[in-house]
Amino acid sequence: MTLAMKNPVSSIRQRAAHAGIALGAALAASAAHAVNSLPGGPAVNQLDLHPPVTKIAAELQWLHNYILIICVVIFIAVFGVMFYSILKHRKSQGHKAAHFHESVAVEIAWTVVPFFIVIGMALPATKAVVAMKDTTNADITIKATGYQWKWGYDYLKGEGEGIGFLSTLDVSHREMSDGGKPPPTDDYLLKVDNPLVVPVDKKIRVITTASDVIHAWMVPAFGVKQDAIPGFVRDTWFRAEKTGDFYGQCAELCGKEHAYMPIHVKVLSQADYSKWVDVKVKAMQAAADDPAKVWELPDLLARGEKIYAANCAACHRPDGKGAGPIKPLDGSAIVLNDPAQQIQILLNGAANGAMPSWKQLSDTEIAAVITYTKNSWSNKTGKLVQPAEVVAARK
Repeated sequence: MTLAMKNPVSSIRQRAAHAGIALGAALAASAAHAVNSLPGGPAVNQLDLHPPVTKIAAELQWLHNYILIICVVIFIAVFGVMFYSILKHRKSQGHKAAHFHESVAVEIAWTVVPFFIVIGMALPATKAVVAMKDTTNADITIKATGYQWKWGYDYLKGEGEGIGFLSTLDVSHREMSDGGKPPPTDDYLLKVDNPLVVPVDKKIRVITTASDVIHAWMVPAFGVKQDAIPGFVRDTWFRAEKTGDFYGQCAELCGKEHAYMPIHVKVLSQADYSKWVDVKVKAMQAAADDPAKVWELPDLLARGEKIYAANCAACHRPDGKGAGPIKPLDGSAIVLNDPAQQIQILLNGAANGAMPSWKQLSDTEIAAVITYTKNSWSNKTGKLVQPAEVVAARK
């Protein structure tokens, strides 16, 4: 006879202990892989607004709570009187409906009281809106241009003037999304290749516009949301009071890739920002291209591979096979044949905007990415496109 048969109670306890250990291990493993609150971004089970890092955001949070309290008080007062009247004056208690006509006092009361309530809400709201629209005396001015589906940033005034770049969703996050079952990731669909960088405690004016459809530049921790409309220029501002990484998203439904154009703002100390500007300016000077330069095929391929990975792989896939309505580039007749049509598509877009315009890329970048597609995967054409051809097509 085994020990378990001799002592069934002990055996049951041992099994329960083992099950408890296994359950604890499973919960620990689950916790290790859980999504955590993202500093400067969304939090797990978040109920309140983002923790404010600007005075405007703090004022908006106060205004939200203030008006919410007023609404709750009105709700309790109105429904309290209504339910009290229903319960205490119901027919089963012997009450009879009263017959009465209009009362001047009541008419005055329900006109005056709401008037003061509205004034009490409108005054602080107007103060906040006026402050949000005061973009004067900015230390740095940055233009944020919405594209389908990425952001372009151009530093127009202040330290960093002349810097410009595109900010695109990180390719690895797009691949996680396309996979259908992304692993728990704190900054899921918020990671970008080039974040917007600004110094702390400086007034940053953001000018918004768009090249195709309406977008909206929104960073909740800054209390900022401004539409970016094609053909129009809007502006907003913020002054971050602490360093760190802060996240937002396009807040205007702008097409099928709307979920894939996040905003990442990196706030640095003044010294670190100056270092970043110095590095960025030197990199831009080194990357400046002469459109008249004649390139060799290997050099264009190497350049085009990086541009494709940063801008094209999200839709056309790294293997060029496309996905769903996105047409493949591998084996495409447009890619294999005369480059003129492909140049026009990159400059002007196609399929009613399903393929966006990429004219924001330089002539060399467009020539490089076209050359890359013509000589990658099964497209071994040996053909290359020179920047001068793109220059001619732009005219």
